Amino acid sequence: MPLIRFDLQKGRSPEKIKQILDVTHTVVVDVFKVPQRDRYQIVTQHEPYEMVIQDTGLGFERSEKVVVVSITSSPRKKEDIIKFYKTLAERLGANQLVDPKDLMVNIVLNTKENWSFGYGKAQFLTGEL
Repeated sequence: MPLIRFDLQKGRSPEKIKQILDVTHTVVVDVFKVPQRDRYQIVTQHEPYEMVIQDTGLGFERSEKVVVVSITSSPRKKEDIIKFYKTLAERLGANQLVDPKDLMVNIVLNTKENWSFGYGKAQFLTGEL
């Protein structure tokens, strides 16, 4: 059930954006073992001046193709989080969708009571999920 938000500069084609979302979902399914239809993705496109994404002093330069992926998820194992970062960068890079230096990922963990998937119900708490 990760909720995934993508922030990127305007200019990519709808097809490229869809490919970025599809690859990311495949990695979520493969690494976090979520069901195929457990897909919640939102894209926000920005003007170049609306994004300042530097390297935290790591010594590399990002391009105008930077993508920030923000994930809200139930708790995950440390090993799975590390594998997710690596696999996502590899697959987006291999498909020439996002250069690994232009990929920033942030994961915020929460618990099952923090989710409602509709109808004003807490499906995890009511036993529906």
